[in-house]
Formats: sequence, structure tokens, C-alpha cells
Amino acid sequence: MKKKQPVIFNSLSQLHKAMGIGAPPHPLISIINYGEAKFEPKDFENGIILNFYKISFKTKFSGKLKYGQGFYDFEEGGMSFVSPGQLLRMQDEEADYSGMSLHIHPDLLRSYPLNFQIKQYGFFNYSASEGLYLSEKEKITILSIYQFIQDELNERIDKFSQDVIISQIEVLLNYANRFYDRQFITRKVVNHDMLTKLEKLLEDYFKEEKTVLKGLPTVNSLAEILNVTPRYLSDMLRNLIGLNTQQFIHEKVIEKAREYLTKDEMTIAEIAYQLGFEHPQSFTKLFKSKTALSPSDYKKSLLN
Repeated sequence: MKKKQPVIFNSLSQLHKAMGIGAPPHPLISIINYGEAKFEPKDFENGIILNFYKISFKTKFSGKLKYGQGFYDFEEGGMSFVSPGQLLRMQDEEADYSGMSLHIHPDLLRSYPLNFQIKQYGFFNYSASEGLYLSEKEKITILSIYQFIQDELNERIDKFSQDVIISQIEVLLNYANRFYDRQFITRKVVNHDMLTKLEKLLEDYFKEEKTVLKGLPTVNSLAEILNVTPRYLSDMLRNLIGLNTQQFIHEKVIEKAREYLTKDEMTIAEIAYQLGFEHPQSFTKLFKSKTALSPSDYKKSLLN
């Protein structure tokens, strides 16, 4: 039996039709109010793929959205960000949305710097479980931007419209960036718990000598164990301790290397192999970049 494929939407018009609402006033950008949409989640039980950006602002969501390997319940309300080509799954046939979503076709951005800048916003690579929770004041701010864009689409399509709309999208993304930064700060207790788990993971990884068989731990493998996206983990760590995940891994590698070098029981090549490096030169290069000393010079410094 042939496996059913997800529904792919290449245009906003296709999406509007599937949602049971009128054609978008602009072919490259639209806002869908979930209260007006008429669709059956079971029609998309195999998932959907949007070949455009989607920025959702949910004030209530009693269904569940599967995003990657996790589920996220939006009952508290918030925002989520989807970049073109990501797979989304509706899991609850009784899903009840309240809110709206902004859809932006990449072609709208082609001639603007935002075409490149939008890829720098890390939250487009977060999973839905890493959604942005908004305070009441923040919700008002975000809602006002959606309303401004909607008014522009409904009432003032002219030669200036696209420039004005692009500027509002930039404002929306910058506010989201600010609010995520606030969220990292207000969730420091949760983030510290994740940092503790990460440190334990790396500690066990080195203690069990997994480096010999598997090499250095990767950002992706650690994020998967912690059940977060690699980008979210790096952004969270950068906010918390000023290092991304790769830098944090390297710090732990250097810490372990110093321990081995202090004991003076292994050669530099043996230490490199023990830490998961295929070539001793790679280990030496990393160690020197982090300590300003080669491993051998570091060993000599311990004798002085």
C-alpha cells in the first residue's frame, strides 16, 4: 500500500482555497484569521508543507501541532515561526484555533535586504515546543502589527504598499527577537536545568569513553537527547553563558584535555585519540586556539 504524502502548498491561493476562505488580496502575502477558516484537520492528517514563511500568532489552541518529533499545546497562546519546506502535522481532529497567521512567499522579499536577513532569525529553526510565549502587553504589540499589515492589504494596494509591508514585517521580526531574548531571561531556571543536563551528558560521554568509538559529540546529537532544536540550544546557551553549543563542547574538550595532560600518563597522540580526534594535529590546533599553548607546551608549563 502506497504511503500517503503530505499536502504541499506552493502558493498562498492554494492555501486559502484549502482553508475554505477567499483568495488573498495580494498573491505573495496574506493573513488568515483562524476563526474564518473552514477545514477538517483530518484532510491534512499526513501533514502539510508550506513553500513560504508562516508566522503564527495564537491566542488559543486546543488542538495539538506535531512539529518534528514533538508535540506542542498552544493553550496559553503565543507565536511560532515556520520557514519554507518544513513539515507540519495536525494531530487533533477537534483542533480549535483562535488567532491568525501571516504567510509570506519568498518572492515578496527577493529585491529587499530582508530576503537574506530573514534567514538570520534563529527562531525560524526552532520547533513549535520552543514557541514564543507573550505577555498581554506583548500580545497587543504583535496584534497591532498584524492589523496594520491587514489594513494595508485591504485598503491601500499601491506602488508604496510593498515597501510599507516589508518594513512592518521587519518590525514584527525585531519585536519577536526582543521578546525571545526576554523569554530566555525569564526562563533562566528552566535553562539552567537544561545546562545542568547538558553538562552531565558531556561528563558521562567522556567518562564512558564514547569519544573513542563515536568521536566528539555533535551539536545535533546533544540537542536530540535534550529534545530541543540545535539552533534553540545554541541560542539558549549563548544567552545564558555567552557560548554556543559548539563552543561549549570545545570548552569541555579542553577541560578534559588539561586533565589528561596533568596526569602525564598518555602521549599527545593518545590523548587526541581518547578525546575523539581522528588526527592529533586537529587536537593540537584546537587546544592552541583555546589556550594559546600547544599541548606539549602546556605539559612543560606544569613542570615550572
